[in-house]
Amino acid sequence: MAAADGPPQPGPGSFLLPPTFTIGGWEVNKPELFLVLSLVIVFAFAYATSRKAQVVPGRLQFAGELVYGFIRNSIARDNIGSADYMKYVPYLFTVFLFVLVNNFYGVIPVIQFPSMSKFGFPVALALVTWLIYNVAGIGRHGFFGYLKHQTVPAGAKGPILIALVPLEFLSNIIVRPFTLALRLFATMFAGHLLILLFSLGAAYLVTGYANAAIGIPAGVLSFVLGIGVSFLDMLIMFLQAYVFTLLTAMYIGSAIADEH
Repeated sequence: MAAADGPPQPGPGSFLLPPTFTIGGWEVNKPELFLVLSLVIVFAFAYATSRKAQVVPGRLQFAGELVYGFIRNSIARDNIGSADYMKYVPYLFTVFLFVLVNNFYGVIPVIQFPSMSKFGFPVALALVTWLIYNVAGIGRHGFFGYLKHQTVPAGAKGPILIALVPLEFLSNIIVRPFTLALRLFATMFAGHLLILLFSLGAAYLVTGYANAAIGIPAGVLSFVLGIGVSFLDMLIMFLQAYVFTLLTAMYIGSAIADEH
């Protein structure tokens, strides 16, 4: 958004995209289309890298095994435990690729919009994680055993439990999905907003600033800084996919851990 006769002013309104088309009164916009596209991309990658598996992997199979091995060994096994981790690897593998693809939409030309900058998407994904680790914990400890496991710290006794139990319940059961979603949303939102600020600012300074002797060099500098921010944002996009997957594995591991 831009003020009249002034520089562009990107903000929350920049994320309110008009509908691309309407189906039965349901307005479908670009982020929703990107979300569906990411499902196709993740499935295609997993299928293409595994359908002709060989003892000596080719390049495509090697890429798939590299990602799968990273998720299985460095995230699932290390945080869930060697006895139970394999059953959760498919979900962790899928969620890592899904978040990664949707994040990297933000630096793909023409698309240039990270899906996870729409708050509803990371919330829905975090709720799926919340459901998985709670169901896993209840399955391991039973309903009341799981509540005790999550709300009563090891070794805590006496009146202090009156304060600790509600806090632990709030922290471990209620707040986790929202902090998980908020972390992913906030970084994607802020990164995209910065790229918008530098790119729109560069265009305004070069083409619309009254003093060309100042506007053109400043616009070029803004454009170069925007490129630098884009590369930094790419690193953050990967890290946020990793962190989301890592925390998911940690939550599952803590939910099914044996009593101490």
